[in-house]
Amino acid sequence: HLWQGREDPYLYRVGTRLFRKGTEIDKVVQPLGIRYFKIIPGKGFYLNGRKYPMYGVARHQDHWGKGSALSNQDHAEDLAMIMDIGATTIRLAHYQQSEYMYSKCDSLGLLIWAEIPFVNQVTGQEWDNAHAQLRELIRQNYNHPCIYVWGLHNEVYSPLPYTAELTQSLHEMAKQEDPYRFTTSVNGYGTMVHGVNLNADIQGMNRYFGWYEKKLQDVKPWIENLERCYPHNILVLTEYGADANLKHQTEHLGDSQDWTKPFYPETFQTKYHENQWGVISRHPYIMASYVWNMFDFAVPESNRGGVPARNMKGLVTFDRKVKKDSYFWYKANWSKSPVLYITQRRDSLRENRKTEITVYSNVGTPKLFLNGQPLKDFHQGYTAVHYIFSPVTLSAGRNVIEAEVTYKGRKYKDSVVWYYNGE
Repeated sequence: HLWQGREDPYLYRVGTRLFRKGTEIDKVVQPLGIRYFKIIPGKGFYLNGRKYPMYGVARHQDHWGKGSALSNQDHAEDLAMIMDIGATTIRLAHYQQSEYMYSKCDSLGLLIWAEIPFVNQVTGQEWDNAHAQLRELIRQNYNHPCIYVWGLHNEVYSPLPYTAELTQSLHEMAKQEDPYRFTTSVNGYGTMVHGVNLNADIQGMNRYFGWYEKKLQDVKPWIENLERCYPHNILVLTEYGADANLKHQTEHLGDSQDWTKPFYPETFQTKYHENQWGVISRHPYIMASYVWNMFDFAVPESNRGGVPARNMKGLVTFDRKVKKDSYFWYKANWSKSPVLYITQRRDSLRENRKTEITVYSNVGTPKLFLNGQPLKDFHQGYTAVHYIFSPVTLSAGRNVIEAEVTYKGRKYKDSVVWYYNGE
């Protein structure tokens, strides 16, 4: 009975018992999930011979008010939200995480990218420590069927000869310890030819088009160039995202956001993810992609976007209390659960009288009403769940927007209230 990811995460158990003179003195029970996987460049990931979607999020192991001292309940709540949006894989960044996480992912059927904390800075003294950490990561977690790849490093570059040799050595050691899983290294340059690249089975790249670099639309030619020039390489888009402070809202959005400025509107994050997933979903050359990040997380030295010590690229706030619009974008695209959701509900004080309304629906074409009157002019956006009603003219003062759709005999509804007080 094969372990088939989220569809059927069937587990056997293997018990090892130690006896002394006929008396059991110790025992260990380990999971056993029987599965095999392969990657076909340009086509994607295959689990037990079947094409398998790799809908990914990255996860840091911390929580507001608790730091990294999380309980199993905290981990379980995080996993419940990851399951809810329909994710099939998690990048556990950038360090070994709780044993509970690996065990729960075994039983939930989530495919895991596990990595060591070799991140950004290189001193030239990492060799022994990096090998020890990778060896221990593999030996401690070898029996977890959820793990499909070992991460060797994230965005480490110079000194170049040393870092390239270290990455190659880590790859070779991983293959000695575990010849059945993949290895990966991650760079942030977006090019296959950097000297530290191509020392592992999978090439990971972190890209933030429209946030740290260029414009939103530049993701498409970037992917197409890699497809054309490196058709036999395996690529994973290991990080992509944009910060969102829920107190920052605006309709006036361009194709890029200046992250050095203190204004981090949620509405731009929403536009960012709509655009990026719209492109990613059409390019199986990207074997897997990982949203950075599932949850807001702590960065002690940071002071950006109006909140100190915080990275706000999460789809959910640091305290886990608010799910941002982008959360529902991915849930509508990835999940089999019904989703009907009107975006920009927190951007309630509207700047433009003539505007547009966006609805996510994976249960069919929604009916939309503005102050009780039906709106019929719409077009589909980046994916089949993306409905954009435009043009829309708001009334002065309070505006009630309602969406509804009937699916399999059940009616789904959502509503928001906007105010327009301009001319």
